Amino acid sequence: MFSEKDLKQIHDKGITVDQVNAQVTRLKNGMSYSDLLSAATIGKGVESYNTNEIDEFIRLYEAKQNDLSIVKFVPASGAATRMFKFLFKFLKGFNPKEETISSYAERHNDDLILQFVNNFENFPFYQEVVAKAKALDINFEVLSDNDKLVRMVSIMLDDEILKYSFLPKGLLPFHKYKNGTVTAFQEHLFESTLYASSNDKANLHFTISKKHHAYFIDLLNKIRKTLETNTNTHFNVSFSYQKEATETVALAKNGKVYRNEDDSILFRPAGHGALLENLNDLNHDFIFIKNIDNIVVADRNIEVSSFKKLLAGVLFETQEKVFAFLHKLDEAGITESDLKVMVLFLRYRLNVPIEIHFDALSKQKKIDYLKDKFNRPLRVCGMVKNQGEPGGGPFWVKNKSGNVSLQIVEFAQIDFRRKSQQEIVYKATHFNPTDLVCGVKNYKGEKFDLRNFVDPEAAFITLKTHNGSEIKALELPGLWNGSMAYWNSIFVEVPLETFNPVKTVNDLLKPEHQPLI
Repeated sequence: MFSEKDLKQIHDKGITVDQVNAQVTRLKNGMSYSDLLSAATIGKGVESYNTNEIDEFIRLYEAKQNDLSIVKFVPASGAATRMFKFLFKFLKGFNPKEETISSYAERHNDDLILQFVNNFENFPFYQEVVAKAKALDINFEVLSDNDKLVRMVSIMLDDEILKYSFLPKGLLPFHKYKNGTVTAFQEHLFESTLYASSNDKANLHFTISKKHHAYFIDLLNKIRKTLETNTNTHFNVSFSYQKEATETVALAKNGKVYRNEDDSILFRPAGHGALLENLNDLNHDFIFIKNIDNIVVADRNIEVSSFKKLLAGVLFETQEKVFAFLHKLDEAGITESDLKVMVLFLRYRLNVPIEIHFDALSKQKKIDYLKDKFNRPLRVCGMVKNQGEPGGGPFWVKNKSGNVSLQIVEFAQIDFRRKSQQEIVYKATHFNPTDLVCGVKNYKGEKFDLRNFVDPEAAFITLKTHNGSEIKALELPGLWNGSMAYWNSIFVEVPLETFNPVKTVNDLLKPEHQPLI
């Protein structure tokens, strides 16, 4: 039962009481795990191309690129706090007067702090931190090495000074060049000119937090003119926030809806699956999707960006054939032979198993069946060889209706209590680096409503804490998992070099984030 105050709060969120009740029911019923049949491997769900084939797909995309409306979609809302987790722990637990860095590292079994300290000067932000420390403390130079370190780390993380832990990853100094440091946001702008521009124009859309919007705009205004001159590209950059209507309720330990101290309902951000609404607002032919922290220095980027063109070439070729089939399905003279060709394409190119009863259907029902299977959003996803990285991967999955499909599945969606599921995961050869290009328009040029292709059963349920209390939280189906469950998918092997995320600040020390001298 909800009070009048509750009803107003729910209404103001842009959702309905029925939606809230459905969220509560889902939280009480528990999570629905994916039913894995097998891992997708080369030749069985993951495609691999030789050099000549790759070059051909790249040439195809480049020949058509200026005829397409293209946008690069970059989820960039998360704060960088987790990048510095071990540094927060260091500030809290290290006593510079009583121990050395080595003894602290040994006591806490913390190799990260040793790597950080031994390579401090190689971080792109080192000079900024030192300059700020000297400006704030005239006695900085006479401090002991340990005290200097504590002071500099404090300056980095302080919300009133450099604010590194407050800022999103996109606004942190990521790479250092001869003429200064650049952020991940700047690198994404440059990268768009390598594969996601059309007619010397690059469209980019960043999903961000409202509190960071002014920072992004300020940086964009500072760098736009120089970047446009250097790249001969006009940048059209837009931003959006995760919509309030996508937020979800949580349950307290007693099974009731969790409430804030003022008795209002707690609504929480519902994970990256909520960004489907933002993606759905974009009206372009091709949409490249890539996370904000998966970006390398410019010279390496020029090398790896060709594989984005590979994915786009595969998408273009496949989409052209799908559109041709759909137009033919609209024609009166279509033959049984035509239908057989389409079935083969559906099964072996789009990885869509055909139902056993298909051959027994009437001709019109076969046409309707094929139209339904073909007329969907299409995505081509890069997959890299498994190297023990955390995260999801490509699997063949069976849903509750018994239908088999190719999906990206996160580990959180897998019931590891089942030995059969464990064994399938251990045999996986590839994982998902969140590197994809999407076709979101149909064969008539109309934009799909992406909300119609979501598997609501693929929602995540997680245990969290809020103000010291345990809560059961609900996240919407992941953006490239359950939110794209009913898309047509093609998975393509790409080199590991295309995946270079920054999960901790020490990842910035990797060669991919250090410019060649």
